[in-house]
Amino acid sequence: MTGGLPLIVTRPEPGNAATVERAREMGFDARAMPLFAAHPVDWAAPPTDDFDALLLTSAAAVRLAGPGLARLASRPAYAVGSATARVAEAAGLTVAMTGTADAARLLDVMTSENIRNILWLCGRDRSEFDTRGAAITPLPCYAVDPVPPPPQWSGLIAAPAVLLAHSARAARRISDLVGAARDHLSLVAISPAVAVAAGEGWHSLAIAGQPDDVAILAQARALWHKGTK
Repeated sequence: MTGGLPLIVTRPEPGNAATVERAREMGFDARAMPLFAAHPVDWAAPPTDDFDALLLTSAAAVRLAGPGLARLASRPAYAVGSATARVAEAAGLTVAMTGTADAARLLDVMTSENIRNILWLCGRDRSEFDTRGAAITPLPCYAVDPVPPPPQWSGLIAAPAVLLAHSARAARRISDLVGAARDHLSLVAISPAVAVAAGEGWHSLAIAGQPDDVAILAQARALWHKGTK
């Protein structure tokens, strides 16, 4: 694939560098174009006896939670995506299950096991989803704020390229920055909800088979091969 369309990676660091490295190993002309920066926020751990389990929908929550995370280690963690699960285990949490789809489907499993009181380690800005009847308490432990696009952004999106959207918020920002002139650009979304947030009018819009970096890059590769035929 070397020499193909640029692959624009928009997620915050440190995930951006990891995705770019993996993409380049696959032969992509990957470009680091972070549109957000993540940082910790102050938070306090509630009594763990109030909860049956932890819900983790982003590896950033674990990376940026800080020393307070150790106070929650007695509760089993349910993680969306293998990358989030790996980071959670490295931080000393016990991952009871790794979901391969989205938070709602993982909650289906949790509620079927009578896990009803759930502490959700999340970002300050977060997407809503069906709680499946569970009592979910959001605990923001990080924030992700927009940053100005890198200087090369305008030149890259002016020509054909493939963009990666790792979240609904990222998809909306990409859409706003690109504007209506997007029929020469392709976008790969990490989930169906992210694809919806990206809107219409793209040259191609594809969805990763699972909500993780491996799957989104595999879908980008399939999109690239399709475009060469």
